[in-house]
Amino acid sequence: MARNAVQHSVSGSSLADILERVLDKGVVIAGDIKIKLVDIELLTIQIRLVIASVDKAREMGMDWWLRNPDLSSSKLGESDSKLVSQLEDRINRLEAELAATRAEKILPQSASVSQ
Repeated sequence: MARNAVQHSVSGSSLADILERVLDKGVVIAGDIKIKLVDIELLTIQIRLVIASVDKAREMGMDWWLRNPDLSSSKLGESDSKLVSQLEDRINRLEAELAATRAEKILPQSASVSQ
């Protein structure tokens, strides 16, 4: 009785070796999906997928995750911190103006009541 056996290559690569090679070199997968009806294009979907290590991606000029506040460790960049500071100053100034306006409205009424 003959059995079908799986033959293994002597110089085979493990999954870790393949993954290391892919991340080191990088892989680009690109595809387009177009839906047409009577030569009228209704929908186009372009898919671009890059699989690479962080170091390889930086070599290729891809570092968008460093500028994304949702993905970086420092949530606010320098320009964001400046904007927050300006907004805090504006809020403090508006609150001071509001308090002064309220004080002006309350003081004349209390002065007329005491007379």
